[in-house]
Amino acid sequence: MANARTLARIAARIKERAAYAIEFEVNDPRATFITITKVEVTGDLSSAKIFYSVLGTEGDRSKVQHMLNDAAGFIQRKVSRVLSMRRVPRLSFVFDDSIEKAAAMDALIRGAIEGDRGINPGAHDEIDLEKKPEDK
Repeated sequence: MANARTLARIAARIKERAAYAIEFEVNDPRATFITITKVEVTGDLSSAKIFYSVLGTEGDRSKVQHMLNDAAGFIQRKVSRVLSMRRVPRLSFVFDDSIEKAAAMDALIRGAIEGDRGINPGAHDEIDLEKKPEDK
């Protein structure tokens, strides 16, 4: 078992190198609008899950999943060159839908606030719905 600090360091290096490889080195037209969101490495360093999100439709998501599965060996070789380890973790790709879930939750909250304001016009005056959270 590796300690948490080692796991975090290895996960960060894998995330950085895999993202670079996908963006600049994979010569596949399906490799567009992919964001690596996080990497989870198992405690025994035998495997790593790379979580990604895709901007686009369900069809784009499916194409990207197939492309990543096809390019997994290539990306693993690129990652192995930056890790100073005897055995490189086996990489697997998992779609991360947390961004979509967050957007859906935001829409539900905004709808609830608008509904409250329809009942009581003075409700939630301290909340400005025109402002995005990153504008604060």
